[in-house]
Amino acid sequence: MTAYTLAELAARFDLEVVGDGATRITGLCELPVGTPDQLGFLASPQYRSQLATTRAAVVVGKRDVAALTTAGLLARDPSLAFARIARLFDRSRLFAPGIDASACIDASAQLASGVHIGPRTVIEAGVVVGEGSYIGPGCILRSGASLGAGCRLEAAVTVCERVRIGARALIQPGAVIGARGFGNVRLPDGSWEEMPQLGTVIIGDDVEIGANTTIDRGALGDTVIGKGVRLDNQIQIAHNCVIGEHTAIAGSAGLAGSTTIGRRCMIGGAVNIGGHLQIADDVVLLGRAMVTGSISEAGVYGSGLPHAPAREWRKTVARIRRLDKLMERVKHLEQLLDVKALESADHDHGNNP
Repeated sequence: MTAYTLAELAARFDLEVVGDGATRITGLCELPVGTPDQLGFLASPQYRSQLATTRAAVVVGKRDVAALTTAGLLARDPSLAFARIARLFDRSRLFAPGIDASACIDASAQLASGVHIGPRTVIEAGVVVGEGSYIGPGCILRSGASLGAGCRLEAAVTVCERVRIGARALIQPGAVIGARGFGNVRLPDGSWEEMPQLGTVIIGDDVEIGANTTIDRGALGDTVIGKGVRLDNQIQIAHNCVIGEHTAIAGSAGLAGSTTIGRRCMIGGAVNIGGHLQIADDVVLLGRAMVTGSISEAGVYGSGLPHAPAREWRKTVARIRRLDKLMERVKHLEQLLDVKALESADHDHGNNP
């Protein structure tokens, strides 16, 4: 059984012990119940009242120390401290190297040492898999694809031709990387002809890609995902997009083709960004924002209407739909006021000696 004392955790992660540093931790828990040999954390100040009743040791910030009734750890950033401690107890990513008998692997593929290849995985010609990587069941690595060391493809991940993925990537089930981009040319009769997509996808180190997220390959150049990027589930990234380092994008967002996102951006859920746009570094887009123009300055941006009771929402929408008529009335009133102002000025001028 994995176990650490609070003193050991404090020394390892530069934390401060409150109470008995010999308190032994064997696992993690939520605050409302908790057990004395487990560790929880205060995720938000609104849950501070739970500190009075929990039996667990707790990671808290320094401002919450007065409310702590058990042994615990103080951290400048409790969430970060808890995440690092939680990694010590995460057994889900342990695996034994080896190749399942049902896997289909081309003779020209290069598999480094310590690799796990799961059942019914297909690895085509010229694929390179880095040391210590885990390829889960049902994955497909098409010809010429490459993975850096320590990558983890959970299950049913498709990596298409010539895609290059850096070290320590974490890719969740169902993700598709490098599929054909949505390139088509419309013919005079209204039908469509395919535009070949000749580029690929290049992904930096330490990138996470969520379940069923799709990243299309470039039409001529490449789609590029910078190092440290975090992509949530069910995101669509179209051909030739570029996403800067350490940007995070929440679920169900969509990026149209040839859009460039800067570094350290935070893009909320269900955000849609038009094609051929430029988003600056350090931009925050609130959930459901619809971006139709480039953003050149860092800051927080949003669009759309927040939720409201249905009757209020319908009234708001009705008012928005009447804005054009209201503007016409305002213009008409302004014109009348201008005419009256001119008449008054003329009258005053005529009365002057």
